[in-house]
Amino acid sequence: GGGCIVQIVDHMDLEPWSVPEVIRPLYESSAVLAQKMTITALRHLRQVAQEVSGEVVLGWGRQPAALRAFSQRLCRGFNEAVNGFVDDGWSVLGSDGVEDVIIAINSSPRKLLGSQLASSDGLSALNGGILCAKASMLLQNLPPALLVRFLREHRSEWADCNIDAYSSATTKANAYNVPGSLEGITGSQVILPLAHTVEHEEFLEVIKLEGYGLTHEEALLSKDMFLLQLCSGIDEHAAGFCAQLVFAPIDASFADDAPLLPSGFRVIPLESGSDASPPNRTLDLASALEVGSAGTRTSGDCGDGPYNMRSVLTIAFQFTYQNHVRDNVAAMALQYVRHVIASVQRVAITLAPSLQSSHLGPMPLPGTPEALTLARWICQSYRMHLGLELLGANSETNESVLKLLWHHSDGIMCCSWKTMPVFTFANQAGLDMLETTLVALQDISLEKVLDETGRKRLCSDFTQIMQQGYAYLPAGMCVSSMGRPVSYDRAIAWKVLNDEDSTHCIAFVFVNWSFV
Repeated sequence: GGGCIVQIVDHMDLEPWSVPEVIRPLYESSAVLAQKMTITALRHLRQVAQEVSGEVVLGWGRQPAALRAFSQRLCRGFNEAVNGFVDDGWSVLGSDGVEDVIIAINSSPRKLLGSQLASSDGLSALNGGILCAKASMLLQNLPPALLVRFLREHRSEWADCNIDAYSSATTKANAYNVPGSLEGITGSQVILPLAHTVEHEEFLEVIKLEGYGLTHEEALLSKDMFLLQLCSGIDEHAAGFCAQLVFAPIDASFADDAPLLPSGFRVIPLESGSDASPPNRTLDLASALEVGSAGTRTSGDCGDGPYNMRSVLTIAFQFTYQNHVRDNVAAMALQYVRHVIASVQRVAITLAPSLQSSHLGPMPLPGTPEALTLARWICQSYRMHLGLELLGANSETNESVLKLLWHHSDGIMCCSWKTMPVFTFANQAGLDMLETTLVALQDISLEKVLDETGRKRLCSDFTQIMQQGYAYLPAGMCVSSMGRPVSYDRAIAWKVLNDEDSTHCIAFVFVNWSFV
């Protein structure tokens, strides 16, 4: 019934001279150490305390400790694959002369999986081992959180559904055919939340990949396939050691002792120990743990932020194999990881310039002059057409208008008015509602979001919007970019005029939205 004070001291004697120069800052900075270990430990203790007190409510009938064990097993399995320690049974295969991808095998998987091995028919019959294909690459001018968030939300941009199907099938008995050119495999991704930490810096979820199968004849897989996924560090304003996306195939039974073979991505920022910002962010986070605003900073405190940063991306994919097809699985894994690297490089090139230049597209980023102007146009047009204040109070500066608009609880978004309208801007609530990011927003069309009733109503009200300047839409449903249904009490659409009184776009506000 009382309270306590926890003090954590981490003392490490590291040898920075023994590591490559590019990652030496990770071994020289007390701030990085604090983010990696101390703050993580504090968050963990706080999470456990709130779970014990009953403040954390979880779905799926799972106990907090069981879900926490899943998270730890995913992290530990990924770490062991990346480390590849000889003591754990790992050995490196000879390469093809190009050292971009390392192939390692573990012929003693019981060292890694232990008692979990017996719980899976496929792994218990394993006459082989585990193979890991891994690689690292240097990223520049790309926030780790942004990249990992994109990889999570747009799996189809980098993943191969054939490989997903193979990974799932190899946890079943006698299912070790190496995937070739498999036809007709399609699927969509649905994210099913399981649990999250108190400050939402880490969350566990189930990914449902619909309509997968190795062939039409085989009955090895059910219609749907499932991945257990751990995602952390995707809030770029929160202090944290890294951003990561780690996942492992599971079957529909979702047993607590199911074997997990994690694969995924981890991005570690290379922050110099001499920088002033990381220590400040760490201290801010430590002091904020009491009040619950974990390390968040205002947009004005970001400085150059993502535009002058470097980070290291580590990619690792694990597969089981039988001895007679080991070389085939190794070739497949090598080719697949190179495909993923190429996909990530393409995504990184696309994302990084969009952050540095507001002239590359119609999407205004928060804090840019374009965003400030757009916020003013949105509020002025709302006031002119409806005679009401959108934000509830007059603001003196464009900066305060944008800030109020960005943090408004209702989803506010702008849409180009073309034959196929696409979104060009959304506030934070709008991005949460659509389950997307500012960068990916332009890939979403209005038609995909509204249900059939909403589309019909909008078409019928189009004339009213263009003549009167606005229209009220009744309560309805829409769909997020992840396929989740969203309900809202009502919506308002209005014409946004620029300084020349010509139509710039159409704005929407979705009032009291929530996931169904």
